[in-house]
Amino acid sequence: MFQSLSERLERSFKLLKGEGRITEINVAETLKDVRRALLDADVNFKVAKTFTDTVKDKALGQNVLTALKPQQLMVKIVHDELTQLMGGSSVDINLKGSPAVILMSGLQGSGKTTFSGKLANMLKSKRGKRPLLVACDVYRPAAIEQLKVLGEQLSIPVFADEENKNPVKIAEAAIKHARQMGNDVVIVDTAGRLAIDEQMMTEIAAIKDAIQPQEILFVVDAMTGQDAVNTAKEFNERLNFDGVVLTKLDGDTRGGAALSIRSVVDKPIKFVGTGEKMDALDVFHPERMADRILGMGDIVSLVEKAQEQYDEEEARRISKKIAKNQFDFDDFMSQIQQIKKMGNIKDLASMIPGMGKALKDVDIDDDAFKGIEAIINSMTPFERANPSSINGSRKNRIAKGSGSTVVEVNRLLKQFDQMSKMMRQATLKQAMPRMRKKRR
Repeated sequence: MFQSLSERLERSFKLLKGEGRITEINVAETLKDVRRALLDADVNFKVAKTFTDTVKDKALGQNVLTALKPQQLMVKIVHDELTQLMGGSSVDINLKGSPAVILMSGLQGSGKTTFSGKLANMLKSKRGKRPLLVACDVYRPAAIEQLKVLGEQLSIPVFADEENKNPVKIAEAAIKHARQMGNDVVIVDTAGRLAIDEQMMTEIAAIKDAIQPQEILFVVDAMTGQDAVNTAKEFNERLNFDGVVLTKLDGDTRGGAALSIRSVVDKPIKFVGTGEKMDALDVFHPERMADRILGMGDIVSLVEKAQEQYDEEEARRISKKIAKNQFDFDDFMSQIQQIKKMGNIKDLASMIPGMGKALKDVDIDDDAFKGIEAIINSMTPFERANPSSINGSRKNRIAKGSGSTVVEVNRLLKQFDQMSKMMRQATLKQAMPRMRKKRR
């Protein structure tokens, strides 16, 4: 995500490296390169020009700060302007209403149906809502089936009427059904086309007028760049939507849509899809995205993801076992599962400052833990609970059962032993101050 843009911006800032102060000449050279980087990332031409003009005015208007080098000052100004360009701060969805009605809009293939499922899952698991998904794409039978599959997978009800070909009537019936069943949020998935046409726009406008949604979201594929911005403009003129959802932001996207869409349609980006899994959905935070574009990482989002999977009771149990030197492979496996729930390993690592650049050419498989899991799963319950019992013959059996080699089994056992010792030392170190207080 934004890798090419990040690299280009970093090269642009290097033009100021070693300069004693900011001048009109070196700022002009730097910003000429920044503008090229933005245009290559498929940012709208007018947006790129306004952005660099604003940065130039602010850079030349600054008193030279003795504590900052020109390069650092320019990075700060660009960071602040990128944040403003993408909206300044995060904007929540409107869930007022009984039920709150959310209408999805966008072209076919933008990811509306998948996002509808992700949003329902987020509202259910993180906000305690009781959502109802509504299938209003009467032209594509696969869309109705897809929504039903997602609903079953997430244990979220889906309202569909495959005999009815009138999406307005289906939407109206769904809201009545939601009131009867006690659903407090209704998410209406609508039909899309391969391109904007009058029939589609008239239909979704009619649905809007009939159900009066509290929130209209425009879902767009981030990989389509400027086409996404142009489509958003046309939809906004007809629907006056409340916010944008960027899907497929985990792909090889240049970032033009994310950087242009707010300025062009004056509507906030509210969510970003960051993967195929149903929990791969993030609230859009402009400042954090600016951090990531400039290679500063995103520690806040990383901590939030960790907290979502953090089980306090489990953590206490593990800490006690580590202190008593009883940490075993079952405990290790449960920690692996928690890490995997947080998302793509490479994306998580890139949130650590400096790691994005370090990992750009490193291929980290999503199944990075597969080999370790196979070895642990080939152990007997006794062996997992008693790692020291694993002798030569046991290693041979484990290697055969996991499709690995004895060398790989030995490597895992050695790493596990080293990790256990380090965790025990860290746990005891944390416990020492408490022990001293008790003695007093």
